[in-house]
Amino acid sequence: QVHLVESGGGLVQAGGSLRLSCAASGRLFSIGAMGWYRQAPGKQRELVASIARDGRTIYAGSVEGRFTISRANAWNTVYLQMNNLKPEDTAVYHCNADTILQLPSIGDYWGPGTQVTVSS
Repeated sequence: QVHLVESGGGLVQAGGSLRLSCAASGRLFSIGAMGWYRQAPGKQRELVASIARDGRTIYAGSVEGRFTISRANAWNTVYLQMNNLKPEDTAVYHCNADTILQLPSIGDYWGPGTQVTVSS
């Protein structure tokens, strides 16, 4: 089992920055990849970024160049640095963990989410 808890969300003006953190606990050695997803009201959950144990990363086209995913060496924390935020980035951001080394991370472990609101 892997337990995930996100933090760092909030209200920010367009053009601002936020850094999200995902604290992981439990069977960290079993994690092959982790990722960030977001869900806006009335929309489906979508991939934002994902990072594999071997360091490979992928990003959604809408955030490439603005967001950066990174992780602590022990896999106990994954970060999402978000710069130049836009109102369309407003959503609940969820952390995901996958026991398979694959991109994107689409495992069974999810955090409850953290709200990000970008005002225009």
